Amino acid sequence: MKTKHILVLFLVAAIIVAGFFLVAYSRVWGKAELEFKIHINEQLVLESVYGESPTFAIWLEEPSTGKVKTVFVTNRAGQNDWEGKVSVPALPLWTKINTLESEQQVFKNTFFHDVDAISGATPTPGYFTVRNKVKPDSIKLFCWIEMNLAGDYNEFYKEFDEETKISDEYAIGQPALVYKATIYPKTGNVFIPEIVGMSGTDPVKMIQPVQGITTAKDIFDEIIISIVRPKPKIINNAK
Repeated sequence: MKTKHILVLFLVAAIIVAGFFLVAYSRVWGKAELEFKIHINEQLVLESVYGESPTFAIWLEEPSTGKVKTVFVTNRAGQNDWEGKVSVPALPLWTKINTLESEQQVFKNTFFHDVDAISGATPTPGYFTVRNKVKPDSIKLFCWIEMNLAGDYNEFYKEFDEETKISDEYAIGQPALVYKATIYPKTGNVFIPEIVGMSGTDPVKMIQPVQGITTAKDIFDEIIISIVRPKPKIINNAK
């Protein structure tokens, strides 16, 4: 009799566990995520004046509507916190996009109502990964990445220009680089963004072609965007 009770309890426990797993898998069935995998070159970071990881932002654009949505932005740019400075034009294009995003308010019933913006601490050199929800098999999207490494000077972008007698007030160094990829959200697809320009600040615009850029183009020495299946979670922490 005791053995029978143990078997019954074991069977009930197995059914409960199986139920949890079924619920977890049902939550991600037919869904997909954008996975951004970026490798930050430690040596180039250390060779910059401040030795700090780059500031960067990732955002999506729906070309058919012009709507935009931030996926990830490092904390300083996201919070506009520059250690006592009022503002630093490290990511001028994203700053403009962020204003546009606020004005659009990203209406529901578009691709972007499922995208949650993430503002996080600046990643240390090495691999950085972030995921975000995406509607599988939806229309094409543009993915943009803007990146700047403070104090990354070269012969074209100097800390102090002897000829013009102008110093780099904000320690921007080489201008922020702009990457772009056209993505099609189908599970299994992989995309590699390419440098398409650099950020101008006066006025704010994308400058093409890239001019005078040396080490900055290798700070992100690997960027891969993948469309992957979400990881099943027994406990759903989503809002």
